[in-house]
Amino acid sequence: MSAGEELSKLMGLRHPDPHRVLGIHPASNGALARVFRPEATAVDVLPDDGGRFPLAPLMGYPGVFEGKVPGKVRPYSLEVKYGKSAFTFRDPYAFLPTLGEQDLHYLGEGNHYRLWERLGAHPMHHQGVAGVAFAVWAPAAEGVSVVGDFNNWDGRLHAMRAMGSSGIWELFIPELAEGTRYKLEIRPKSGTPFLKADPFAFRTEVPPQSASIVHDLNRYRWGDSAWLQGRAEVHRPDRPLSIYEVHAASFRRVPEEDHRSLTWRELATHLSAHAKSAGFTHVELLPIAEHPFGGSWGYQVSSYFAPTARFGHPDDFRWFVDTMHQQGLGVIVDWVPGHFPRDAFALGRFDGTALYEHEDPREGAHPDWGTLIFNFGRNEVRNFLIANALFWFDQYHVDGLRVDAVASMLYRDYSRKAGEWVPNRWGGRENEEAIEFMRHLNAVVRKIHPDALMIAEESTAWPKVSRPVSEGGLGFTEKWNMGWMHDTLSYFSKDPLFRKHHHNQLTFGTLYAWSEDFVLPLSHDEVVHGKGSLLNKMSGDEWQRFANLRALYTWMWAHPGKKLLFMGQEIAQGNEWNNDSSIEWHLLQYPNHQGILSLVTELNRVMKAEPALHQWDFKPEGFQWVQADARDVNCFAFLRRAQDARPVLVVANLAPVVREGYRVGCPQAGKWRVLFDSDGRMFGGAGVDLAVGVADTTPWDGQPCSLTLTLPPLGVVWLVPE
Repeated sequence: MSAGEELSKLMGLRHPDPHRVLGIHPASNGALARVFRPEATAVDVLPDDGGRFPLAPLMGYPGVFEGKVPGKVRPYSLEVKYGKSAFTFRDPYAFLPTLGEQDLHYLGEGNHYRLWERLGAHPMHHQGVAGVAFAVWAPAAEGVSVVGDFNNWDGRLHAMRAMGSSGIWELFIPELAEGTRYKLEIRPKSGTPFLKADPFAFRTEVPPQSASIVHDLNRYRWGDSAWLQGRAEVHRPDRPLSIYEVHAASFRRVPEEDHRSLTWRELATHLSAHAKSAGFTHVELLPIAEHPFGGSWGYQVSSYFAPTARFGHPDDFRWFVDTMHQQGLGVIVDWVPGHFPRDAFALGRFDGTALYEHEDPREGAHPDWGTLIFNFGRNEVRNFLIANALFWFDQYHVDGLRVDAVASMLYRDYSRKAGEWVPNRWGGRENEEAIEFMRHLNAVVRKIHPDALMIAEESTAWPKVSRPVSEGGLGFTEKWNMGWMHDTLSYFSKDPLFRKHHHNQLTFGTLYAWSEDFVLPLSHDEVVHGKGSLLNKMSGDEWQRFANLRALYTWMWAHPGKKLLFMGQEIAQGNEWNNDSSIEWHLLQYPNHQGILSLVTELNRVMKAEPALHQWDFKPEGFQWVQADARDVNCFAFLRRAQDARPVLVVANLAPVVREGYRVGCPQAGKWRVLFDSDGRMFGGAGVDLAVGVADTTPWDGQPCSLTLTLPPLGVVWLVPE
C-alpha cells in the first residue's frame, strides 16, 4: 500500500492499523511525527524533556499534520489548536498494544474464560501513563473508533487498530478516567457508520440512554469471605434450599418520591430483612444485567456485563450481594444466554453482519419474543457467554445462575411451524451446538466454581438436564419442575367437588420426581399476564381460597424438591403481579394475609429443622406413598424420610369438610404429635382439634401400624413420632 493510499484509508477511517501511519516513526535524519486532527489549525509535538516541534499541514490531505522531530522523542504530548483554543494531551498513537498473542489465540479457540479482563474498557497504567485500554471484537468491520464526551463523539479522532486476523480492534487512550461515557463507531464494509454500546461494558447509562461508561472493577472491598468459605456446605444437595424470587424494580416502591424503585442499597436493607425473617435461604433476582425495556423484566439483555444502572452504580450492586451474604442469604440471578433484543445500539448485526446471531432468521430470530438467537456454533460467541457466566460468579460473588428458556435453546423447532426451522445435520430438531454449549458451560463452571448453583428453567422432557456431563447430561445442578407446577396449580384451582376426577395431578409427579434434581417453582410466570395471583387461582369463597393457599404451600414444602416462591405470594397478594407497582405490603394489616406470611415463615423454619423434609429431596428413598388413591375423599398421605432421622407423616384433606376419626397408616406404634398444621389459628385457620390418637399395630395402607386423627377442611398436617 502506497503512502497516499494509506493516508486515504486513514482519512476514510478504514485503515486497519492507524498506528502504522500516525505517531512518531523512524525516518532519515531523525523521526517523522504525523497526527490526524480534522479542523485543527496547528499541531505541536511537546517532548516531556522540553522543547516544541511544530507540525505542518500535509497538502492534499486535510487534517493531517506531519514534521521532523528528534529521533529519541519519547514520551511526548500534543498541543492541538482550534482557532484560539488549545488542547494538550498524550498522543494515543504512541502506545503499543495492550493485548498479546496469547489473548488472541485463546479467544479464537473460544477458551478465554476471563475474557472480560481483556475486552471492553479497562482503566490502567500503560507504558507509565494512566488511561483506558479499549478492545472489541468486530471482525467484519473496516474500521472502528472509540467515541464519547472526551472527543465530542467524533469518530475521526480515536480510530482503533485491528489485531491481525483475530477480529479484535484495540486502542489505548491516555488520560481518560473512570466514569467516561463512550460508544464504538463501527464502519461496515458497505453502508454508513453506526454506533454500538460496548458488549463488555461494565457500566451503562440509565435507560433509555444507552452509552457505555468506563468502570474500574477493582475498587470494591468485599466483606463476605465467611459466606463464601461456607458456601459449599450450604449448597450440598442434602441441605434445605428455599428461594425467594424477586423483581428488583417492583419489590417495594417509594410512594413519597413518585413511586420510584429502591436503589440497590435500599433494596439490600429491606429485602435481606424480609427474606431472612421469612426463613428463605436464597433470593433469586429476575435478570439484572442492563436491558433497554423495563417491561421485559430484564429478559432482553443489551449489556451482559453491566448490572442495570436503574438502581445505582455497579459497586452498589456489589454492596447488595455483600449485604445478603453477611445476613446469611445466597443470591441467585436469572441469566439469559438464549436470545437478545434487536435494539440498534446492542449486539444485533454488531459489525454490520450477523456476528452474535445467525444470518438465517429461521435460526437467528425468535418468533415469540421478537429477539435474536445466539449462534452457539461460533467459538467467539460461546466464549462470550461462558466468560459472562463466570464474570457474575467472579466479580459479583453471585451464588447461582438460573438459566432462562433452556427449552428454546435445545430445540431448533421451538415455537416454530413446519418450514420455519432448519434441521440439524442429521435431519433432527435437536440444536447440537446449543447442547454442546450448555455442557461446556456447566463443565467449566463446575470446575472453577464447584460450589455454585446452575439451575435450568427447562419445560420439556429432555433427559438428564441435571445430571453430570460425564454421564451424558447437560450438567445443571437443578432443574425447575414445570410439570409439577402446572399439575399442582391446576388441581388447587378445581372445585373440591370435582377434585376426585383430577386426583392424579397430585400423584403423577412422583413418577418422575427423581429423574432430575428438581426445584418446585411457583414463579413470576404464574402470576402475570391475566393468570391472577396464587390466592385468586384457588377455588372457592374467600375462606376457602385462603385455606387452599395454606394447604398448597404446606403440600409444596412437604413434597420432594427444593422450593421457590415469587415475591408477594408469601403475603397472599390479591392482585396479580404488576412490574410497575410495589408488592401490596399494606395487606399485612389484615389477619388472613399476615397469617400466610406466618405460615411460610414457619414452613421454612420447620423444613430446615427436620432432615426428613430436605435431606433426601433428590433420592426416592426419601419418599413413600401411604395413601395415593383416596380420590373419593380428596385425601393423600405420604412419608418423608432421611438417614438417621425421624420420619414425617404428611396427611392432606383437600375437601372443605372436617373428617373425624380418619385412619392412616404409619411406620411405628406409639405417640405421634403434630409438627405442622396448615389450619392453625396463628396462620388464619379454624384451629380444628386434630385429636391425634396413639398409633397401634393395626396394619393400614401397607404400613405395619396406623393411627386416627381429625383432618381439618382444606388442610395439610405433618406428624412426627415422639
